[in-house]
Amino acid sequence: MFLTGLGCTVCQGEYRPEPSRYVCDRCGEVGTLDARYDYPAISRVVDPDTLATNPDNSMWRYLPLIPVEEGTRVSSLVVGGTPLIRSDRLASDFGVRELWVKDEGRQPTASLKDRASAVALARAAMEKAPVITTASTGNAAAALAGLASGTGQSAVIFVPESAPEAKVAQLLAYGATVCLVEGNYDSAVRLCQEAVARFGWYNRNTGINPYVGEGKKTVALEILEQLGWSAPDAIFVSVGDGSIIGGVHKGLKDALTLGWIDRMPRIFGVQSSGSAFLAQAWSDQEDVVTKKSIAAQTRADSISADLPRDRVKAMAAVTETGGEWIVVTDDRILEMIPYVSARTGVFPEPAAAAAFAGLAKAAAGFSGMDGLGRVVVISTGSGLKDIKSVMAGLDRSGAEALHIKPGPTALDGLELSK
Repeated sequence: MFLTGLGCTVCQGEYRPEPSRYVCDRCGEVGTLDARYDYPAISRVVDPDTLATNPDNSMWRYLPLIPVEEGTRVSSLVVGGTPLIRSDRLASDFGVRELWVKDEGRQPTASLKDRASAVALARAAMEKAPVITTASTGNAAAALAGLASGTGQSAVIFVPESAPEAKVAQLLAYGATVCLVEGNYDSAVRLCQEAVARFGWYNRNTGINPYVGEGKKTVALEILEQLGWSAPDAIFVSVGDGSIIGGVHKGLKDALTLGWIDRMPRIFGVQSSGSAFLAQAWSDQEDVVTKKSIAAQTRADSISADLPRDRVKAMAAVTETGGEWIVVTDDRILEMIPYVSARTGVFPEPAAAAAFAGLAKAAAGFSGMDGLGRVVVISTGSGLKDIKSVMAGLDRSGAEALHIKPGPTALDGLELSK
């Protein structure tokens, strides 16, 4: 393992990667920690040429860049290796030369969060923690519960009682202990944090655990490798707590540091207008460390956050790459579900559809699109996660099934359209 330490993203304090080390002592929970590596040593054992001959197509092909000891128990489920799909139809619609969709709905539990939970479970095994816990609006919880079912580790999940039924069903089916919390996501986080302090459980919480972003960054490494290590001009990412966009940034920085790419793509963060903490801070030039929480409310539950836990890394992902923050309405998010599905075959949940809505808004005149030729959109989760919202999007699009009575004249006059 090439992990050398952890650094605070606020005060730059340095820490050893000891058990139960989650955040900075001086800065508290806003002081999220960043994993540091011995890059010269990594470059001696892995590079694009050795990766090209590696038969392992999972996220673990990047093991030297993941803070997990070789041989540590991981789930039997295959995490990573999701397709990067070229869509000429969307490229034409949005006026870019190339448009690629990274379909994370193909993961074992149908969201990108599997990458984070795979690393968290491995770290918990390294620390010999008998129970691992998280708070989630659904996807991170499903990822933890599903992957834990393949390792035999115990998972305790705190989710808002308003979480989509399909996501709660996943948790129960995987055999996790599920606690439905009255209130929103932030209420679930607070209760989960209390349980960690009281019972000593391993903490997988996004924006608290410094290692979950190291799992999420593998999506960026995969994108780069699938593009032949030719960096795209821009990557569009939907944002709630900020851990995914922070992880994407970290993966890109790793590749740049190692010389695997020669330039940094611009990162565009997309938020719902009902949960736009980071976009507001960027627009108003506010400090995300001191900015007060908001009252988030959006149909895109996976990106709903009153106070993004990984807000420092998320803001850096946009500002350090010359990107932009884009705000979209819930109506546009829902409309993009059938729109994207019908043109790409990728079926996004609301949070994933937000990234496409952001690109659509940018293409309609947002100045930040100037000079973008090759664009990647990360579709973070499957529409099967939230059928109720999908149906709302279909209602808005006017799509409906044809009702036919069987009989000899049933197909007479039937008109099909695309």
